[in-house]
Amino acid sequence: MPLSIFGFQALWSPYLIGVLVFITVIYFLVTTKWRKDFKVSEPLKKEEAIYFVLAMVTVYIIKGSPIDLMAHIMFTMHMVQMAILLLLVPIFLIKGIPWWVWKVAIEAPVVKSLFKVLTLPVVAVFVFIGLFSFYHLPAVLDYIKLNETLHGTYTFVLFVSASLMYWPLIQKMPNSSHMKPLYKLAYIIANAVLITPACALIIFAPNAMYETYTNGDAWLKAMELCVPVSTLSSLSLSGPELFTNMTPVADQQLGGVLMKILQELIFGVLLGSIFIKWYRSEQKDPDKITADALKEHQKKWENQQQQHQL
Repeated sequence: MPLSIFGFQALWSPYLIGVLVFITVIYFLVTTKWRKDFKVSEPLKKEEAIYFVLAMVTVYIIKGSPIDLMAHIMFTMHMVQMAILLLLVPIFLIKGIPWWVWKVAIEAPVVKSLFKVLTLPVVAVFVFIGLFSFYHLPAVLDYIKLNETLHGTYTFVLFVSASLMYWPLIQKMPNSSHMKPLYKLAYIIANAVLITPACALIIFAPNAMYETYTNGDAWLKAMELCVPVSTLSSLSLSGPELFTNMTPVADQQLGGVLMKILQELIFGVLLGSIFIKWYRSEQKDPDKITADALKEHQKKWENQQQQHQL
């Protein structure tokens, strides 16, 4: 059965387009025209603008295009959506928003102390993994997907926790502490290891675990998150099997596998970029050390000459 039966609004989310365009306009106003109001002379960098626009486009693709509708029909697409939303978009946002905008946000009186605790590497990784794993417990996911407000709130909290998890890795705030390259590599590997049990539970479960992807009534109720009720009531639908040939178990297993693969790919790119930067900095250090040593030696020699003359 074609997805077009759900209508244009369900397929392309025109309201989300408006929200994302509004956010993008505000972003460029703040970082260009209104920059002087923040007493900042540093111009918006081209790569920052590119990263931010990438974030907005990616959010629309996974939450506003038919991918979002498919994520309510197939668990596989749900996991792909989660992987991109939680593991890729935060990177674009952190890199896309100038440091001085972040500074204003994270140094607000209510935010500052909480942000400092939640971005501690050990806290950040366990909070994110904990929230992600809890969300994918069958009873929890089925309950959350039946309530639009709860679903939106929990998704937002998950996204914030993912951003906090990435902050120690990629933030470039001046005059702030930065993780050493070796610690960054260990941090990424720890993330990959800790998320594995949640994926393994999904991949190796002998039966389909989620009612909202197997039970017709629960599935129709969950579909109300992205399809107008009036549209659903006019359709004669029994369940997600009308839109896919995959069995629920195969769909669930493939979702777990794709989540793990996408995570490994994204983390692999991060590992590679961190290692390359580390290697290049190590290659530069010997020259710097040699130059510093020569200067120190020359200074000592000059001091000795002055003492001899005296």
